[in-house]
Amino acid sequence: MFIPGSNLPVGPSPQGQADAALQPPAQAADDRRLSGDITMWCVIALEMLTFGLLFVVYAVARAQDPWVFRTGQSTLDLRLGALNTVILLTGSWCAARGVQALRSARATAGARWLWGAAALGTAFLVVKGFEYQQKLHAGYGLESDDFWMFYYLLTGFHFMHVAAAVLIVAAVAFLVPRRPWGPADTQAPETAAVFWHMVDLLWVVLFPLVYVLR
Repeated sequence: MFIPGSNLPVGPSPQGQADAALQPPAQAADDRRLSGDITMWCVIALEMLTFGLLFVVYAVARAQDPWVFRTGQSTLDLRLGALNTVILLTGSWCAARGVQALRSARATAGARWLWGAAALGTAFLVVKGFEYQQKLHAGYGLESDDFWMFYYLLTGFHFMHVAAAVLIVAAVAFLVPRRPWGPADTQAPETAAVFWHMVDLLWVVLFPLVYVLR
C-alpha cells in the first residue's frame, strides 16, 4: 500500500498485526473433525438403532407381564451387574487415555492403556460368563419364560459386542509399536475407542433396564 503523493510504502497497522496474531492456526479446523472412521460411525448408528428397538420391545413385553419380569429380575445378582458396570467404565477411561497418549506421541504409554482396556473387557466377559453359568445351573434357560428369553437375547448380544471391542482394541494395541501413529494420525485408535465407548454406553442403559428397574 502507498500513501498518495508519496513513494513510501506503509506496512500493516499495529491493530492489523494484533488481529492476525489472534487468528487460529489452520490446523484448528482439523480439531473439530469427527473422531474415528466415518464407516465405524455408520456401524455404531445401526447398532444403536438395533439395540434401541430391542429395548423398546423389552419394555412393551414387560408392561404386558410385569409379574414374570419382576420375578426373573429378583434372581439377578446386582453386585455382578454393578461390578461389570465399573469394569466397562474403567475400560472406557483406559481407551480414552490410550488415544490421548498416542496423540501426544507417547506410543509406549498409549499401548499400555489400550492393553488395559482390552484386559478389562476380558474381565467383563469372564464375570458375565460366570453369571450365565450360575443361571443355567439354577435352571434358568432361554426357554424358561419371556424374561429369560429377553435376558439372554439382550445381554448375549451385548456380550458379543464386548468381545468384538476387546479384539479391536487389542489389535490396535498390538500394532502401536509397528505403526507410526502420532499427533498427525490417530484415526485407527480413535475408531477402536469409539466402538468401545458405544459398548459401554449400551451397558449403561442395559444394566438398569434389565437388572434394576422394577
